[in-house]
Amino acid sequence: MLPKRIVNTEKYFTLGLMPWHTVSVDILSDLEARGLIHDATDRDALAAQLANGPVVLYCGFDPTADSLHVGNLIGLLTLRRFQLAGHRPISLAGGATGMVGDPSGRSAERNLLNDEGLARNLTGILPQLRQFLDFEGDHPAKLLDNRAWTVGLGVLDFFRDVGKHVTVNQMIAKESVRNRMAEGDGISYTEFSYMLLQGYDYLWLAENEHCELQVGGSDQWGNIVLGVDLIRRKLGRSAHALTWPLLTKPDGSKYGKTAGGETIWLSPDKMTPYRFYQAWIGVDDSEVRKLLLQLTFLSLEEIEEVVANHEREPHLRSGQRRLAGELTAIVHGESAAITAVEASEVLFELGADLSSVSASALEFVSGEIPSTQHSNLDAGIVDLLVKTELSRSRKEAKRAISDGGVYLNGNRLMNADYLPTAGDLLHGKYLLLRRGKKLWHLLVVG
Repeated sequence: MLPKRIVNTEKYFTLGLMPWHTVSVDILSDLEARGLIHDATDRDALAAQLANGPVVLYCGFDPTADSLHVGNLIGLLTLRRFQLAGHRPISLAGGATGMVGDPSGRSAERNLLNDEGLARNLTGILPQLRQFLDFEGDHPAKLLDNRAWTVGLGVLDFFRDVGKHVTVNQMIAKESVRNRMAEGDGISYTEFSYMLLQGYDYLWLAENEHCELQVGGSDQWGNIVLGVDLIRRKLGRSAHALTWPLLTKPDGSKYGKTAGGETIWLSPDKMTPYRFYQAWIGVDDSEVRKLLLQLTFLSLEEIEEVVANHEREPHLRSGQRRLAGELTAIVHGESAAITAVEASEVLFELGADLSSVSASALEFVSGEIPSTQHSNLDAGIVDLLVKTELSRSRKEAKRAISDGGVYLNGNRLMNADYLPTAGDLLHGKYLLLRRGKKLWHLLVVG
C-alpha cells in the first residue's frame, strides 16, 4: 500500500510497459500521430505489407558503452510497439558494427573498441535489449548479434558479394560522409565502410530471418536505404525502411544529457532511478506533449488530457511528473518509479510528513545527498547542524532555527534546544535534516 502522504501515484504513472497481448492498431497511423515517422520507403506498400500479416523487422544497437542511453529509447519502444501490433521484432546487438563505429552525427572518429571493451559493453546492453520485448509469446522477438555472421567473413568475399553492388556515389552522397570529408581530418576508410556492414546486416537478416523492415533514427536513413537497395540487387525482392525524427530539445540539441551535462543512461548502475526520474522533471513545458507521445504507451486521448491539465496549472508541473513517472516505470519498473516519486517528495516537498515514507525511498535519498553514519544520537540539533556542515557555527545554527529555516524529518523545527531521540528515527535508523530549500543531510544511525 502506498504511503498516504504521496499524492495519488497513479497520477504520476500507470504501469510503464503495456501487458503482453496483441492489440488491434494501425501501427503506421499510430506512429504518425505520435510524430514518430520521419521517412519511409513506399508508405502505401509498407502499410499493405503490415496489414497482410506479421512482418519481421529489426533495429540495431551498437555497444559503444556498457549501457544504452535515452537516445536508444525510441528504438527500443518502437520495436515494442510493432510487437504489440502483432509483428516480430529483432533486436540486433552490433558486436561487429560496434567495432567499426558509425560516423552518423559525429564530427570526429570514434575510438575503436578492442575485444575486451566490446565484451564488457555487450554484457551491459544485452539485458537492456531483452527487457523491452517478449521472447515467448505468439510473435516472439529475437535477440541477435551481427558478429555471428561477420566474424568469419573474408574480406575478398565481402568485396565481391557486397561491395560490387554498392557504388561510391551512393556512399559519398550520405550527408554525414560529405560533412566529414569537407572538414577536419576527413573520414577513415573504416568508418566510411560502416554503411556496407549495416547494409550487409539487413541483407543477411532478409535472407536468413525473412526480415522485411528496418527501423532507425533519421540519421540512419542513408544506411538503411543502402540495405534496401542491396536486398533488391542480391535477392530480387523488396524491403522497407522507416525512420523517426531524432529526439531533440527546443534548441536542437539531443536529449542525451541532463541540464547539468550528465548522460541519461538506462542502466541503474550508471544513473539511479531517482536521478533518471529527476532528469525529466525539468523538461520545458513545450516539450511535454511530444515526449509523452514518443516515449510512453499512454493513449493519444489520455495524453491530451494530461497536457490539458498541465496547461491549466503549469506551475504544478503535472505533465513533467507524469512523464517522469511513466518513463521511470518503463525503464526501471513500477517499484522503482514509486520509490523515485517518494524520494522526490522527501527532498522537494517542504513540510511533508515523512512518518510513513518507505525505507527504500530513504535508501534512494542516502545515495543522492550527503549522508553520514552515526553509532548513536548523542548531540542536540544545534551540534548536529554543525557536525553535518549544514551550519558553520553554533551561532549560525541557532539563527537558522529561529528564522524557521531548519527541518527535521520534513517538519520545521523552532526549538534550538531540541535533542533528537530514537523516536525521531525513520525506520529506526534515518534522520533527515534540511536547512533552507537546497541543503540536506541524512544521518544513518546504528
